[in-house]
Amino acid sequence: MEGLEVNWRGKNVFITGANGFIGSWLANDLIEKKANVTAVVLDPNEHGNLKILNLQNKLKIVNGDLADENIVNKIFKENEFDSVFHLAAQAIVSVANNDPIPTFKSNIEGTWNLMEACRNSDSIERIVVASSDKAYGEHKKLPYKEDASLLPKYPYDVSKACADLIARSYFFTYSLPVAITRCANIYGPADMNFSRIVPDMISSILKNKTPVIRSNGTPERDYLFVKDAVSGYLVIAENLDKKEVQGEVFNIGNEKPVKVIDLFNKIAEMSGKADLKPEILGKGKLKGEIDRQFLDVAKIKNLLNWKAKVSLEEGLNETIRWYKENETFWIDLIKTN
Repeated sequence: MEGLEVNWRGKNVFITGANGFIGSWLANDLIEKKANVTAVVLDPNEHGNLKILNLQNKLKIVNGDLADENIVNKIFKENEFDSVFHLAAQAIVSVANNDPIPTFKSNIEGTWNLMEACRNSDSIERIVVASSDKAYGEHKKLPYKEDASLLPKYPYDVSKACADLIARSYFFTYSLPVAITRCANIYGPADMNFSRIVPDMISSILKNKTPVIRSNGTPERDYLFVKDAVSGYLVIAENLDKKEVQGEVFNIGNEKPVKVIDLFNKIAEMSGKADLKPEILGKGKLKGEIDRQFLDVAKIKNLLNWKAKVSLEEGLNETIRWYKENETFWIDLIKTN
């Protein structure tokens, strides 16, 4: 089964989180496919990713907070969406740990407001909700499969698990055409969240600063290139008319886990700084950090004929090149923040 049934030309698509890293690349792809894209933006500013990718004049932008039920309902009353991609979330783990309530409001209340608006809409054909591999919590059995229990412990992880369960409940209770994604660590060009490991390492190396590894370097993850993540979202959406896809959860990863220290060494070598050594702060794993976590993607491969196409080397090469070509921009951004 492959996602060839949906012609996105003329489809009315609503994307939450479109001004963020992953959402902007999804918007870019759908705009190229001639969809009519509407993005809800919480805090429009000149450094949002829609502007970074030069998309701000190629879609419809509405300002609002998904945690505000009235705003969400107003957006849906004024538009007839057939497709919804829910990527909006407060995604910085340290922010969630320091002040969990805004994260819960954004990630949990925002999700139920959106699901309720979709339930009351007569035009919705497909909804893809971005959960996270963090929703699984920590398990000894690897790789993680979709039927593993959700055992999160910390605020961000818990918020994603709650959103995940809420979205699925709207399929089982109201037959909404919903599917859930749980992605590996996503990286790629134009990620302005420098608390994430890949942009943090690249920016440090390009600025000739000693990169800092906050853990002891041993945590193991799989890293998914952003364009592969987008293709995964789309193939799921394109098959949401099928009963075997509706209400289901799909892992999206590349099946090749890498240790943090090995990831650093690869980035350093590809940046021409193979002799550079990082400062390693951690003596063990950080609080709330899962030591080893990577995903089984057999379900999406077998059911939807999807697999990641971009190798870690290819993805890092494209990512490093983007940061080199846009160095003045992102260095100025770091200074202003």
